[in-house]
Amino acid sequence: MTIDRRHLLQSLAGFAAAAALPAGWTSAHAAPAHWPSKPLRFIVGYPAGSSPDMQARMIAQPLAQILGQPVVVDNRPGASGNIGADQVARATDDHSFGIIGNGPLTSSQALYAKLPYDPVKDFAPLALVGVSPLAWVVPASAGAQTDKALANLRQKGNAASYGSTGLGSGGHLGMELLKDALHFDAVHIPFTGAPGVVSGLMGGQLDCALLPISSVLPLVQSGKLAALAVTSAQRTQLMPQTPSMREIGAQDVNIEVWNALMAPASMSAAIRSQLSDALLKVLNTADIRDQLLRQAWTLDDASPAALQTRISSDRKMYNALIAKKKLQLE
Repeated sequence: MTIDRRHLLQSLAGFAAAAALPAGWTSAHAAPAHWPSKPLRFIVGYPAGSSPDMQARMIAQPLAQILGQPVVVDNRPGASGNIGADQVARATDDHSFGIIGNGPLTSSQALYAKLPYDPVKDFAPLALVGVSPLAWVVPASAGAQTDKALANLRQKGNAASYGSTGLGSGGHLGMELLKDALHFDAVHIPFTGAPGVVSGLMGGQLDCALLPISSVLPLVQSGKLAALAVTSAQRTQLMPQTPSMREIGAQDVNIEVWNALMAPASMSAAIRSQLSDALLKVLNTADIRDQLLRQAWTLDDASPAALQTRISSDRKMYNALIAKKKLQLE
């Protein structure tokens, strides 16, 4: 076949496809025939070994098999996930997307006076990855008795400290609620991810933290950390011996953390739909669901609509908390 003839046949094929589109559609609405045409960049705003990083690597290989192109994980940790979120927002190549924690999408805009991105306008939801309650954990030497831990924290006063995975994270804002509910004080020390917080707890540099169960479950089971409570309304099957916040008198501390797959708002609707469909195929497989559950993450409805509802609801809750506690940063 000559080049001219090949081009002619491709043009005719494109014309036939366009003719089959619903009325009112134009070529601008249709995904390119050969998308993806190059490897996809999967941006992770958190360090290697963090829950978002593990989830991204879990998803990347099966997604590559579906789309027929490599999916390259690109870690951009820092600033409580905001560096990675900004990278996603700025991407314009239709081949970049990211995994973003709830903080940059729900609380950062109220927390920071200035952000390099707009969490409302600069992203489009692709899929929810997983949801986890938080566990209130202390060094193993402190023991798992809430009364004893509280007495120790109250005795230390401002000398006590707690760690979180970043400013505006669920662990940060949840701990501010917990301090009010149980009447103790502690200085906030933010880290770039859960591994740093865990190291601080095990090394005795931190007194406590609220961390995703996925980050601490093996350490609690092995006796390297002690769990005082979980932020779910009821006890969780993952840690059945650990009381809920309601049981220890902190019923208002009902916080869940989650990770979301997000596209830049500039990505065309057709490509975004194709990418979302592929991601949902991956996330709805029994293998991925089992892997998530083993890492203490649950996932009921991964759809973009369910994700958007969660983003909007949590944003309202966190904005009210940040305003009440006067937590806005310069």
